[in-house]
Amino acid sequence: MNISAVIITLNEERNIERALASLVSVADEIVVVDSGSTDRTREIAERAGARFITHAWEGYAEQKNFTASQARHDWVLSLDADEALSPELAAELMRLKQSGPGAAAGFTMPRLAKFRGRWIRHSGWYPDRKLRLYDRKRGRWAGRYVHEHVEADGPIRQLAGDLHHFPCDTRQEQLRSVDHYTTLAAREAREGGERLILLKLLIYPAWKFAESYFLRRGFLDGIAGFKIARMAGHYVCQKYEKLWRMARAAKREAESAER
Repeated sequence: MNISAVIITLNEERNIERALASLVSVADEIVVVDSGSTDRTREIAERAGARFITHAWEGYAEQKNFTASQARHDWVLSLDADEALSPELAAELMRLKQSGPGAAAGFTMPRLAKFRGRWIRHSGWYPDRKLRLYDRKRGRWAGRYVHEHVEADGPIRQLAGDLHHFPCDTRQEQLRSVDHYTTLAAREAREGGERLILLKLLIYPAWKFAESYFLRRGFLDGIAGFKIARMAGHYVCQKYEKLWRMARAAKREAESAER
């Protein structure tokens, strides 16, 4: 069982070295597809022995499908630049390479995030299973704007080792990330015809905070759990505020066209 590890990048000099180092013992090749970095991403990737390809951005799912198509092997292990294999997961993958995948079309792995210096095991963030190792002949990435995921045709097995995730850690980075992803989420919701927008804007942010902090036991994650819950509520608020603005703009445009 040969494995091609693949990563998409854009200005990831701060993260990419950690991801690449975790893959060295497991991957039979590493492919990095970059959409226009202006920092040291290319230098770091090539120094680590990765094959570096430049490709214009197509959206998350399509960019990852293109990246998989560039691999030499059918079994693809897809990581984001801010992720890394834990030693336990790397050892498990080495054993899997020896035993073979059997009838499986893909394998999920639990993702464990480190936020504000703490591993988060509650708040709805763990185990957060991700299908990241798959046979590209039977699987591909799907998702128009956000929440891209692999859809595989065949049995899916579970791995036990954690995939480590290192999300943005500063308040400024978090706000930029929320602004970016809520814009995409609002567009997706708009195209999906989502309704009752104003009602959801009024109710859902508080519910999301309560869900993360109380129902998902975020309080067990200490102050980090409170900040995660607050961020979850802020995300939902931003999404529906942008969706409401889009709906109002579309209504004004339609009324103007009728005049």
